[in-house]
Order: sequence, then C-alpha cells, then structure tokens
Amino acid sequence: MEGIETIVGLMVVVVALVTVARRTRIPYPALLVVGGLVLSFIPGLPRLQIAPDLVLLIFVPPLLEAAALFTSWRDFRSNLRPIALLAIGLIFTTIGFVALAAHTLIPGFPWVAGFVLGAVVSPPDAVAVAAITENIRLPRRIVAILEGESLVNDSTALVSYRLAVAAAMTGVFSPAEATVSFLTTAVGGVLIGLAFGWIVVALLRRIHDTPVEITIVLILAYAAYLPAEALHVSGVLAAVTSGLYLGRYSPVIMSSQTRVQERAVWDIVIFLLNGLVFILIGLHLPEVLSGLAVYSWGDLLWYGAVISATVILVRLLWVWPATYLPRLLFRGIRERDPSPPWQPVFLIGWAGMRGVVSLATALALPLTTEAGIGFPGRDLIIFLTFCVILVTLVGQALSLGPIIRWLGLSVTGGPEEEEEARARLHATQAAISHLEKWAGTTEMPPELITDLRSHYEHQAHRAHARLHGAGDRQAEEREVAHQRLRRELVAIQRGVLIDLRNQGAINDEVLHRIQHELDLEELRLSS
Repeated sequence: MEGIETIVGLMVVVVALVTVARRTRIPYPALLVVGGLVLSFIPGLPRLQIAPDLVLLIFVPPLLEAAALFTSWRDFRSNLRPIALLAIGLIFTTIGFVALAAHTLIPGFPWVAGFVLGAVVSPPDAVAVAAITENIRLPRRIVAILEGESLVNDSTALVSYRLAVAAAMTGVFSPAEATVSFLTTAVGGVLIGLAFGWIVVALLRRIHDTPVEITIVLILAYAAYLPAEALHVSGVLAAVTSGLYLGRYSPVIMSSQTRVQERAVWDIVIFLLNGLVFILIGLHLPEVLSGLAVYSWGDLLWYGAVISATVILVRLLWVWPATYLPRLLFRGIRERDPSPPWQPVFLIGWAGMRGVVSLATALALPLTTEAGIGFPGRDLIIFLTFCVILVTLVGQALSLGPIIRWLGLSVTGGPEEEEEARARLHATQAAISHLEKWAGTTEMPPELITDLRSHYEHQAHRAHARLHGAGDRQAEEREVAHQRLRRELVAIQRGVLIDLRNQGAINDEVLHRIQHELDLEELRLSS
C-alpha cells in the first residue's frame, strides 16, 4: 500500500507543479526538475524504489512510440540529412567529448564510465522542447528536424549505451565487435519493429472497437521492445519503427472516434510519464549523494558545470559545419537546398534540452558488474546526468522563448498554413462535387442538398480566402464573429440540457450523449 500511496502522492505533486507552471508561464519540465530537487531534501519522505532495469522498460518505449506515431514521414524523409548528422554524427561526437572531459577532469574516472556517461547525456529530449515551445509557433522545418532527431538520436544513444554498459559489466571492449554489434542491433531492431507494426495494422483492420484498438496501440511499444531486447537487438529502434509504421496507416484503418480518443489517451500517458520520471530523479538524489561522500561539494558542482558546458558547446559548435559544409562541398545539395540563414541554425544548436531518456537510462544503470563489484562511477554518472538536465532544462529552457522571439523565428503563417488551406480547399471541393451527383435525384430531399451545399461552400470560401489572401481582414473578422456566435449557441444548448437533467426531464445518459456531440463541435471551433 505504501508504494501506491507514494505514486498517488507524486501524481498530486506533478499536477500541482504543472498548474503553477501554466499560470506563471514557466516551462513545466523546468519546474518539475526543481520540484524533484526540493522533494529530495524533505526528511522522512517515502522513497519509491523501482528496480533499475525496469526504469528504462517502463518509461522509454511508450514515449518513443508516441513521438513516432505523430511524426510526419514526409518531413522526416525530406530532412534526412540534417537529422542524420544530428542524431548520429552529433551523438557519437558528444559521447567522445563527454568521455574525454570526464576522464580528464575526474580523478580515477575510467574511460568506460565516461562513455556510459556520454551515451546517457547525449540525446536531447523532444518532449521537453515541445513542452517548452508549446505556446510558440516555429517554422515547420525546425520542428521537423528536432522531432526527427529525437527519434533517431534516442536509438543511437541507447544502442551506444547498451554497448558501453556491456563493456563496463564485462571489462572487455573491442571496437570491431562493437561496430558489428551496433549494426546488427540496429538492423534487427528495425526489422522487428516493422514486423510488429505490420501485425498490429493487420489486427486493427479487422477490429472496430475503440477501447480494444487503443489498448493494442498502447501495448505495441512494449510488444516490439521486449522481443527485440530478448533477441539482443535494439528494442528502442523496434519501438520507434513500429510507431512510424502504425502512424503511417492509422488515418486509414482507425475510425474518427478512435483517433480522437487515442490522442487524448497519449496526451495523458506522456504527461504522467514525464512528470513521474522527473520527480523520481529528485527522490533518488539523496541516495546518490550518499555514495559521493569521497567528493566535496565544490568538486561535484565543478564536475557538473564542466560536463554540462561540454554537452552544450559540442552541440552549438557541431550545427554550423553540419549545416553549411555539405552545401560547400556538394553542388547538388547547394542547388536543391540553399543555405539557411544563421538564426534557425543557432536555435537548433541551442534547443538541446536533456530530459526523460537521459533520466531513465541513468537510473537503469546496473548496481554491480558481472564480477560482483559496484558499477564504475554509477552514483557520479547519475549525479552528473541530473546536473546536465538541470542546467539545460532550467537554464536553456527559460531562455528559449526570448531567444526565439529575438531571432524572429516565431511564425503566424507561412507554408504550413498555406498547405493546410490548400488541403481543406481540395477536400471541400471534392465533397461539393460528390454532393452535386445527388442533386436532381429523387433519393435525396432538395432542401438537404441545399443545406449541405451552403455549408461546404462556406468552408470552401474560407479556405480560398486563406490560400489566396483575398479580403483577409474582412474574412478574418467574419470568421471570428462566426465562431463566437457558434460558441454562444453551444453554451446555450449545454445550459438547456443541464436544466432538463436537473428538472428530471432527461436522464444523465441522454445528457452525456448530446453533450458529447456539443463538446466535439466546440473542439472543432477551437482547432
């Protein structure tokens, strides 16, 4: 019972801190990290003990699958070069420089522990970036690069992490064997992910039950991850690949009700997992500090500052040659994709906040090696990981919004809105064309055809105005008035329904059924 009470208490803390963050406009990941740090120093607070090998299993697969499900495959493919340079080249470079800094700076800190630390702190967290920029609209290409990077860099870092941990556990490391193992685990993970993605898509084509469908989707990450790990290939890549595959086909095989409810379920799952994992590191901190008695506070803070600076500077320095050098060397790239201005390059370099994946992998470190001795530098690795997360999530996160505005990268329109308006116009015109086939027939009442034609012509006019900028000001004012009036009408209908329920004229089931339709209409007005 104590463990359940502790989890419920932590959820209450997460809700309270996020509520404060929303009202103060502080990025909630930053406040959760600080809150976890404060909690760690409260005497007598119950500790929630989770086996280290379960931390990675519980938190990482669903977070990666959720990111993959809602990733645009077109944008991912068109930005494959910058994504690969960040998610593969930068990860390996960060691992190397962090290992060098840790081995050089910390007396007696072995190389293998340095590589483990580098693998833990190397992948930025897209969930943190999305949470921090949720109220700021960025150019679509920046978002696509950051989202795509988060999918592949987690995989690269975690495969490297597995290899480094295995070397620390056995005391044996061979570069040739590590390269072969890396390729094998990567390819194997992708194949298993494709297999499970195909199986789930085949199942969902035959199942038309919303709760069952959503449950299958939630299970998919673990269903792909566990067999991959059992076969000693990348469970992370399996979860990511299966999520990408399902995300490609979900618009075709799922009903509208399932998609709406699935998105809501994922929002809650991601929110709770993020909140709990940030709090968990705070609760774990006193235990970590107790194993660091050989270091002074001055040394610990110095080590944390140097490793954090290394992580930030390596990314800032990497993005410039990764962006401009391929264009200088290859004419085809230069002509196909001209060099961008410096502002988005700097922002991508600065948006390297570490978060959930780093926390989970640090906590998942084994307690002992195969020889029965303590895992080298485990407590110090966890402490340094916490320092990197604290510096990036609090320091960089709080500055990200002002930097975006200073760089002039916050957008209110652009290609994405034009693309959306064009898609709406094509879809509406298709509906009108199909509707005209029924006009003049005896199967459909003429007044129904007239009403529907008026509705779709109104939608087509709105899309055309957005696309071509015709009468923007007047069209915008009419649209605002139209939405305000419809919201008022929805509120009036909802009030009448509640009065009828309170008077006993209708029961709660009727209220909920009609209210659900009104809720969906109100959501459409807010989109």
